[in-house]
Amino acid sequence: MDWFAVVPFVAEPSMRTSLTAAQDSPSTQRYGSVPPAPKQVEERSLVFEGFAYTCRIVHQDAPRTAPLVLLGGSSQNRYSWQGHERWLSPLCTLITVDLPGYGTSDFLPARYGIDFLAAAIKHMLVESGMPQVNLFGGCFGEVVGLRFAQLHPEFVTRIVFCGAAKRLPPIYTDAVPRLSHALGRGEIEAAADGLVQLFMSNPGAGKVRKHAAVARLLQQQFVNQTPDEIKKAVEHNTRLMTHGCYEPLPVPDVPSLVFTGEYDSLCTPQMGRELAETMPSALFTTIKEADHLVTVERRQESSDLIGRFCTDRPIDDLPYCNAVESLGAGAVHATACR
Repeated sequence: MDWFAVVPFVAEPSMRTSLTAAQDSPSTQRYGSVPPAPKQVEERSLVFEGFAYTCRIVHQDAPRTAPLVLLGGSSQNRYSWQGHERWLSPLCTLITVDLPGYGTSDFLPARYGIDFLAAAIKHMLVESGMPQVNLFGGCFGEVVGLRFAQLHPEFVTRIVFCGAAKRLPPIYTDAVPRLSHALGRGEIEAAADGLVQLFMSNPGAGKVRKHAAVARLLQQQFVNQTPDEIKKAVEHNTRLMTHGCYEPLPVPDVPSLVFTGEYDSLCTPQMGRELAETMPSALFTTIKEADHLVTVERRQESSDLIGRFCTDRPIDDLPYCNAVESLGAGAVHATACR
């Protein structure tokens, strides 16, 4: 879960024009992916409760499923998922967003909590004319996505969460004061070292794809953050520590999937299972050779898993996943009653 400041593995190009057309390079056909199609990319500048924010919409004129909202980590922005578009955009319209307080959107004081961010998502969907969507939340995006699904269930047709937990990991709550103090003293390199240790698994835990490369890029990109980005990251931590990450509210009974990397040491697989058990119709699995940054380390595989689930295709026996478990509250209750 992107508690502190996960940044995208590849620096994506900014797209500031209001409406552009783009053509991706040819895609491979592994894991049943489909060829990319020409797409229109639209950016919308919106204002919610006085705070300006921006969403990015990749339109699909012949969708196979409802639009997919991708909510990433606190320091990921609306461009961070461009590397996944080659596999997901042929399936449906994609929506990414810099919510208030994140990316290039207005600074949001920490007194505004998770409910406010969930309400901003509703505002975005109403303004964009999207009454129902598939919902993906990765890292911190799961926190906001879950609250949105709990408070506004009428918008949600399917749920996919990654790197998820219903409680703040102890290693996060222990690390935040040290990292915040390091930032306050201007010790950016030290803070970056702590960040890498927080988010990435110990190299001895098991084989993780691109582990060394992702660690280098994560540290480099954190060091290169602007003062505005660092200010927002610190406020983000204050928001989470003040408001928490979970409320035991009802979750809509829609097809749901929770997954993470098999070696995730921040939001461990067991934490993901605990969250899945609170959802009425949730499955759980782990992706092999990955840790908390699974959507970076195994970009194509995680995209394939998300796309399969959102188009009702089988996810059992995928070569890159471990066993799929039925852990939703409905499945747990049925098992208990046998």
